[in-house]
Amino acid sequence: MIPSDHFDFAYMQGKFTIADQIRHIAAIERYMFAENVAGRRSAYNGCGKELADGYEDVLKYFNDRHHESLEIFKNLSDEDLKVKCTTPGNTQIAVWKWLRAMVEHEIHHRAELYIYANLLKIKTPPMFGLTSEDVQERSIKELN
Repeated sequence: MIPSDHFDFAYMQGKFTIADQIRHIAAIERYMFAENVAGRRSAYNGCGKELADGYEDVLKYFNDRHHESLEIFKNLSDEDLKVKCTTPGNTQIAVWKWLRAMVEHEIHHRAELYIYANLLKIKTPPMFGLTSEDVQERSIKELN
């Protein structure tokens, strides 16, 4: 968890802040990916403070946009996943592949947030409940 006093931290002037990253993940999921799989054009307009400012408002923005996206995604049928949608780059791609790209995009930004947290000396939670050291400790010591 990122303390609220670090929400406007960026590692360099002109780069996304932590709050920008959170708003970006929410806005791009909702206004690009969800719109595209619904057969509409992207409506992404950035990730600035005008969308939400302050710790509570940014988290609320994130959660609200995510729930809106889920409403769109849950209405997709198996057949809908096979249909092609149009990306902002005017590329045709199967909906299921575009949704996979969304997950890859979110992983990319999650990794950036982990790096930001490390720069701020904030302990990050393990991805799947175990740290690398935990996995090593629980692994077979010899394969022979």
